[in-house]
Amino acid sequence: MSTIAATVPPSRRRQRRRIALSSYLYLVPALILVVGVVHIGIVANVAYSTLDWNGISPDSTPVGGANYAKLINDPIFWTSLRNTFLFAVATIALQMALGFSLAVLVRTRAVLRGLLRALAFVPVVLAPAVVATSFRFLLTPDGSINQLLSTVTGQDIHQAWLADPNTALGAIILINVWQYTGYSFLIYDAAMGQIDHSVIEAARIDGASTGQLLRHVVAPLLSGSHLVLIVLGMISALKTFDLVYLTTAGGPGTATQVLTGYIYRQVIGQFHAGYGAALSVVLVAIALVFSVLQVRLSSREAR
Repeated sequence: MSTIAATVPPSRRRQRRRIALSSYLYLVPALILVVGVVHIGIVANVAYSTLDWNGISPDSTPVGGANYAKLINDPIFWTSLRNTFLFAVATIALQMALGFSLAVLVRTRAVLRGLLRALAFVPVVLAPAVVATSFRFLLTPDGSINQLLSTVTGQDIHQAWLADPNTALGAIILINVWQYTGYSFLIYDAAMGQIDHSVIEAARIDGASTGQLLRHVVAPLLSGSHLVLIVLGMISALKTFDLVYLTTAGGPGTATQVLTGYIYRQVIGQFHAGYGAALSVVLVAIALVFSVLQVRLSSREAR
């Protein structure tokens, strides 16, 4: 190797070094964005969480860990955290179940596969603002949803789905499921396409029914897809803001308040920037746990 390296002209070696250096320069914009905006922003947010600050005035008062002590004793924080996790668990479970069912339907139908795939994925590409605004009108007491239910049941229904504390969170969950089930379907559909047909044929020869085939053969082979959807779904739920804000704004009361909405309310609505920063640190810490979990699961699947 040393003999070969010695035979390379110095000009050629300098040219190679320049090419390598220019390749690294392409990474500079991404590094500036990630380090300069994300990482430094997180560090600054941790610093702000130790201040009593309104976010506007140049004056602030250091309070140490007082914001975190306040957070522990804040019932609205615990309500928003509970709502966030309820939203996450319900949406993940329903989206996975419906996405898996749609993928099976598409894979077993001989006709209209392309149309079914398109129809299932169309809601995913819609802007959340459009979806939230549309369903806000559909779910009013005189909206189309109540009219449809009245026609089907034969009863006069005027339920205020988004204004009732007993139904508001459930309504938002179903809106999210309607919009993003297509994403779960896309993951499952792609994963099912990678299953070796000989495995399915062997199970059929052994006498497995359709239910047994799906439960004992197909579902275990999609374990990687299950894990990815769970982790990504949890991270997505932690970031949910626009849907809740544009439908109920966290109400009625705190029935649909989620963690991101409570942060917005503290920082923008009440000018408690220091306390809002402490809430943000908690949100980042939870998201970090699931991000690390996603990386580890991805590494395990790659082995």
